[in-house]
Amino acid sequence: MTYHWRAMRLPTLFISHGGGPWPWMEERLAEFARTADWLTRLPSTLPTAPKAILSISGHWEEPYFTVATSAQPPMVYDYYNFPPHTYRVKYPAPGSPELAYRVATLLRQAGITVRENAERGFDHGTFVPLALMYPDASIPVVSLSLRSTLDAREHLEMGAALEPLRDEGVLILGSGLSYHNLRMLFSSPSAGPVSEQFERWLTDVVADPDAASRAQRLASWQQAPGARLAHPREDHLIPLMVAAGAAGTSAGRRALLDVVWGIAMASYQFG
Repeated sequence: MTYHWRAMRLPTLFISHGGGPWPWMEERLAEFARTADWLTRLPSTLPTAPKAILSISGHWEEPYFTVATSAQPPMVYDYYNFPPHTYRVKYPAPGSPELAYRVATLLRQAGITVRENAERGFDHGTFVPLALMYPDASIPVVSLSLRSTLDAREHLEMGAALEPLRDEGVLILGSGLSYHNLRMLFSSPSAGPVSEQFERWLTDVVADPDAASRAQRLASWQQAPGARLAHPREDHLIPLMVAAGAAGTSAGRRALLDVVWGIAMASYQFG
């Protein structure tokens, strides 16, 4: 497989991936039914089937951007206190050392330091949405870490360096949550209103037709209404910055608004 041919341009995505291994838990699957239905139908809405998928999950951070190079990535069960069968879930998609090399090359050409990891596998930010989108696990998947600085501007710039992949058959998928404050979720009735307030701000910014303005507003996300209540730590928001950066001038929109446990859970598409 080569990544230097021109295909029909793919959008970039930010998916709110929900809580833990919910697709393998009957009661949770019912709670996330709307998200499950959207993810199942999502591939049919793309302009072309992706040749490969680049996943940027809120569950993988490294001191420097790091790309997974394994041809057969293992599973990473990065959740706790779930039923035993959820630790036997498999998503046997192949990796793609070739795509990993292309990702590293694009980042280095942009002056961005990148490392490689031959052992990293699929965490649930990656395998949960993909198991619903592509259950046959036939499309190669490469994981790319966040940088542990969690600096929004830095991740917007990293995403921008990856924009050429959209014309090379690669679906860029940021996976996180539009609201991620578990302590407030389980202890405060204001969690729902905060999630809605921050979601409205995100939706407005994502739809900004001026790419430079959009990037500036996203880089200053901490000034948004309810920002630090919605994200005490921004690990689950930062994948959105990568998707927005890789979007270039493509317009964004809210693709799904689900409400789970009283919390607004939004996903976005650019292009």
